[in-house]
Amino acid sequence: MDIDTSLDRLSFGADGLLPAIVQDDESGEVLMLAWMDREAVRRTLTEGRVTFWSRSRGEYWRKGDTSGHRQYVRSVAMDCDGDTLLVRAIQIGAACHTGTRSCFTDRELPAVNGIVES
Repeated sequence: MDIDTSLDRLSFGADGLLPAIVQDDESGEVLMLAWMDREAVRRTLTEGRVTFWSRSRGEYWRKGDTSGHRQYVRSVAMDCDGDTLLVRAIQIGAACHTGTRSCFTDRELPAVNGIVES
């Protein structure tokens, strides 16, 4: 399947974006969530580095271009609706802009544990 056919299968929101969850390919840890438009997905699929669209800055960015904390693509999958991506990547350094390995490190909220019924 070619890149354009793959991109046509995706369902971008009214703002032209879809969420991309980045997961560490080796450990399975969820590292971060960011946004991609069609061009960011194209770059991610063809360049081997994860590219996002910055909603706040209005520009493309690749993790690590300024920090050195890079993400190298290992696989990209869409969900069943085609409106979310799962990017498995090799993470070099911190994934979060705060300097932590994951954007979810030490940020748990109190939640009641559900009871598993059989």
